Amino acid sequence: MNGKADAEVMTLAGIRRYVFARHSHPVSAWSRLLTTPLLMVPFWTRAWGPSLAVAAWFAVNPVMTPEPQQRTALSTRAMLGEELWSQDPGQDVPLIGLNVAGSVVLGAAAVAAWRRRGAWTAVACLASMAVTVTSWTRYAAIHDRSVGTDG
Repeated sequence: MNGKADAEVMTLAGIRRYVFARHSHPVSAWSRLLTTPLLMVPFWTRAWGPSLAVAAWFAVNPVMTPEPQQRTALSTRAMLGEELWSQDPGQDVPLIGLNVAGSVVLGAAAVAAWRRRGAWTAVACLASMAVTVTSWTRYAAIHDRSVGTDG
């Protein structure tokens, strides 16, 4: 990077752009989604060690990949659409409800994990992941409208 690029990345908008650009790679987006159950490990084990490992994974995951070379994958369009939506949630208000629903079922999964109810933990985790994929379709539509395509 040069000095100007370094300065641009150091702004909040630049950091957001940097993270979303890399997280839009399908490997990053799908691996993060598919490892959602890891969030339950600290609740189930009630230990700090797994918490640190899980936190490290979820911190590194969005920036571990390069920007994708193509922008046609659902996951890529979803991450780029989420970036747009995060700057203007009013463009798709129902996504606010989906995000709340996803948070509620993920919270229910954490409570179930704390109580060591395996089936309920799994069901709530899967429900959270399903809500996430549903959100992805709406975020992808936002991206598609922004670039004038239908996906």
